[in-house]
Amino acid sequence: MPLPQDLVKSDLAKGVLIGIGLAVLVPVAVAALAPVLKPAARAALKAGLLAMEKGRELLAELGETVQDVAAETEAELRESRLAEAEALVEDAAGSTGEGVSSGSPSA
Repeated sequence: MPLPQDLVKSDLAKGVLIGIGLAVLVPVAVAALAPVLKPAARAALKAGLLAMEKGRELLAELGETVQDVAAETEAELRESRLAEAEALVEDAAGSTGEGVSSGSPSA
C-alpha cells in the first residue's frame, strides 16, 4: 500500500487533490464574492451597452456626413458637365454663325 508521502509526489494524486479543493472552494468563494461581483458585473455591462449605443450614434452621423459630401460632389460634377456642354454649344453656334473659325477645330 502506498504511503501518503508517495501519493503527494505523484502528479495524478496532485491533480485529484487540486480538483477536490477547487470543487469545495469555488462555491464558497462565489457565494462570498457574489454581493461584490454582481454590482461590478452590472456596471461593466451598463458601460459596455452605453459605449455600443454611442458608437452606433457616431457611425450614423458619419454615414450622414459621407452621404452629404457625396451628394455635394455629384451636384458639382453635374454643374461642371453642364457648363462644359453649354460652352461647346456656344462655341459651335458661334463658329457656324460667323463663318470664321476661332482657331480651334470643332468636333
